[in-house]
Amino acid sequence: MTADVWLPIPPEDIEGLPEGPAYHFWNGAEEFPADPARCAFYVVPYMKPPGLGQRPLPQMTQLEVVQTLSAGTDHVEPGLKHLRPGVRLCNARGVHEASTAELTLTLILASLRGVPDFVRAQDRGEWLGGFRPALADKNVLIVGYGSIGAAIEDRLTPFEVARVARVARSQRTTARGEVHPLTELPALLPEADVVILSTPLTETTRHLVDAGFLARMKEGALLVNVARGGVVDTKALLAELETGRITAALDVTDPEPLPREHPLWRAPGLLISPHVGGPTSAFLPRAKRLLVDQLTRYVNREPLRNVILTTGATHT
Repeated sequence: MTADVWLPIPPEDIEGLPEGPAYHFWNGAEEFPADPARCAFYVVPYMKPPGLGQRPLPQMTQLEVVQTLSAGTDHVEPGLKHLRPGVRLCNARGVHEASTAELTLTLILASLRGVPDFVRAQDRGEWLGGFRPALADKNVLIVGYGSIGAAIEDRLTPFEVARVARVARSQRTTARGEVHPLTELPALLPEADVVILSTPLTETTRHLVDAGFLARMKEGALLVNVARGGVVDTKALLAELETGRITAALDVTDPEPLPREHPLWRAPGLLISPHVGGPTSAFLPRAKRLLVDQLTRYVNREPLRNVILTTGATHT
């Protein structure tokens, strides 16, 4: 039986797809494009509500691969309980590094140099001069040192920061230096002028940034979240921002999208962008290349890239 592949990008728009599978376009429409029970390779719609991407999973009884087009997989993992053992979950490592790292530097520089204040002053016709912090000579801490964390450090290098410290789930050494384990965060936080969150959302990292984490941050430090909103305890962050002791820039929030009347909108010292780290002009070409490569590997029964976990097995 020919394997069905569900794609959130029209297959005719993806040059180089391997022959063999029957390709179906589904980007979250109410009606499915084919019988979910025949789907073997499912590419989850991008930037849609989590429940939508999970909707066909209970009916996908012959599924072999779930491929996300996001770096994080937390939006689809709750639906994996419906799948048979042996289904591989793959993320989009290699797709979002450049654009997310770009936005991270944008948020840092805009926050430190006061760009939001300048925009508001421009609306008032006011010349708002004065000294502002520079990124140069600052100590930066990256919490979550996967491919996105590494891409952020690549872009920090030309800005002449004093030091970059790296934290991940496990200790290791990279070409750029030591990566500290999460257990060393309490000792590293007081030294950081800028703390960047680029870690996946897991049970370990949910509300990692709580009142204790924030209290250890240096006075005047900047917190930047380009990970997931749930990594930060929103109430704890609001309380800390109200004191004026630290500032923050968030591309992701909890809840998300942020309701119109949510107090985060009015919090002092906070810059918010609406989860735009990934959706840029860089996304589609990289996403298409990933899908062609993954599907070619799948058709040829070669090892897939970016396997995060296999249902019924331990994490890889």
